[in-house]
Amino acid sequence: MRWALIKAAAAGTTMVALAFLIPLGLMVQQTARERAFTAAERQTAALGPALAITTEQDAIDRAVASTDAGAQGRMAVHLPVPAGAVGAGGAGAGEAGAGGAAAGGPGGPTIGEGRATAADVATAGGQGRAFTVAVPGGYALLQPVAVDTGRTAVVEVFVAESDLTRGVSTAWLVLSAVALGLVTVSVLVADRMGGRIVASARRLAAAARSLGAGNLAVRLPVEGKQVDGSPEELREAAHAFNTMADRVVQLLAAERELAADLSHRLRTPLTVLRLNAASLGHGDAADATRHAVAQLEREVDQIIRSARRAPEDAPAVAVGCDAAEVIRERVGFWSALAEDEGRRWQLAGAERPAPVPVQRGDLAAAVDALLGNVFRHTAVGTAFSVDVLATDCSVIVLVGDAGPGYSDPAAALRRGEGHGGEGSTGLGLDIVRKLAESTGGDLALGRSAVLGGAETTLRLRTRPEGGPPVRVGRRRTRGALFRK
Repeated sequence: MRWALIKAAAAGTTMVALAFLIPLGLMVQQTARERAFTAAERQTAALGPALAITTEQDAIDRAVASTDAGAQGRMAVHLPVPAGAVGAGGAGAGEAGAGGAAAGGPGGPTIGEGRATAADVATAGGQGRAFTVAVPGGYALLQPVAVDTGRTAVVEVFVAESDLTRGVSTAWLVLSAVALGLVTVSVLVADRMGGRIVASARRLAAAARSLGAGNLAVRLPVEGKQVDGSPEELREAAHAFNTMADRVVQLLAAERELAADLSHRLRTPLTVLRLNAASLGHGDAADATRHAVAQLEREVDQIIRSARRAPEDAPAVAVGCDAAEVIRERVGFWSALAEDEGRRWQLAGAERPAPVPVQRGDLAAAVDALLGNVFRHTAVGTAFSVDVLATDCSVIVLVGDAGPGYSDPAAALRRGEGHGGEGSTGLGLDIVRKLAESTGGDLALGRSAVLGGAETTLRLRTRPEGGPPVRVGRRRTRGALFRK
């Protein structure tokens, strides 16, 4: 934006400057030409009184030498034929006069260095009017002067080419310097204005990025020296941004309160479940039920504490856990239900540590969602398997079953569109997908090459997005590893 304003100002000022510079330059050139010819006319007028008094060559020579043009050798006087010669010579004198006109002018001698041709001089004297003719190196101004009745002298003044352009180059340089100065000033003013506009726009963009990154306390100044000179539109945008940020904070606070209230409502049925679980006695099923109730109470308490805590007050939590350990724990939890339903199951690849950049509770919830789908969407007695694959840049969890598979994988991944019967919200796979995408990974649905049913592939990246591509292989399961 800043460069665009500078270019627009420079282009506009240049066009305006040229619109004035070219006519002014041409006018200066024409003025210099007229000035040179006007000076020549003044030089010819200076000899008028002398020619009116006498036509003697010595007197006229002294008069010519007294002028500036005569001193520089630029003036010549073409004298007429003497009056006595015209009256006494008759026809012979007329012939002599004609010969004198051919030799030096209207009939008499020429004083000074003449440059015009005899024909031009004779034309000027015969017509009785001044005119300009081109001569080598410039122009000659021929001015007829009446000496007496019937006789005319012609004064010639030479105007050089350099006189016609004297001062024009200097004028062009001055006008160009003025135009350049105007363009420079306009560019500086545009740069200053553009700097203020760009600074305001950058502050707005930086605040938007900061808000998007989770800094809910960011606000933009709408008055003061920092925004002086900013356009009114950008001030309005800053005010609108601050209003939006305040509204976001209010909405998040309301959402936290709602989450806390909803979680608190679960305390009563959880208390009933805990009391009923305590009366189940001993056994694997009873212990698993009491463990699940206790874990559910802890999760609800954690949700309430997280919802009540403001984002800026939240302590830094070290993100990361051992995926193999979490998967072993969750598969062990679901194994009790699998034994009750007669399901064969297999866990492979979870013997070695597989660190992933997600919190333990989030990964456990994702694994529970995947295994819960197996139990919810397949018939009793359907086998399932869980494979863990660790590569250089990711950890892959494969959950397969021997059920009917996914009828529409794309619809299953869309939030809230799953149809799992009563008790299903369609959000399980969406939760898993968000967890995968938070690490730069993904979630894929397909068909198990071994069990023949559905297969869900959860990929958690352990390196940045710019790392080498991850090749997902399939681990062939062996029937001997299935447990009952």
